[in-house]
Amino acid sequence: MTEPQRLQQPPPRPARLLGLDPGERRTGVALSDDLGMFAHPRAAIKGLGEPAIAAISDIVARDGVSEIVVGLPLSLSGAESAQTASARKFARELRARFGLRVTEWDERLSSVQAARSVKGAARRGSGELDSAAAAVVLQAFLDARANGVAR
Repeated sequence: MTEPQRLQQPPPRPARLLGLDPGERRTGVALSDDLGMFAHPRAAIKGLGEPAIAAISDIVARDGVSEIVVGLPLSLSGAESAQTASARKFARELRARFGLRVTEWDERLSSVQAARSVKGAARRGSGELDSAAAAVVLQAFLDARANGVAR
């Protein structure tokens, strides 16, 4: 007598991390790979507020996002500014909306580093620079987590 054949469930989809670099005009977007090792830029989202939250909601659902990392703009000395307050408010809105872990991560010099990989004024206006900066922030977070510095 043979044993009944068991239905195989597909393995759970790996959780991904979403990196966001909020700005006044656009929000840069990056997504981790399935292993949580590498950050990849995605198309930027225009603005903040409800339209941005709706676009982020689509990404969270479509890509199985389990955690969000928001770039926190601090001055070189580490002081906070009006932009820092805006990013913190955005992070609070994301926490309330999605119930996910939202980590605020220092983004000092991420735009400078991203600008080295994004050349040309047209690309900067397209949001490519914003998303490259989001990828720099997310990659820094992923590296810190891999080294036991971030949880």
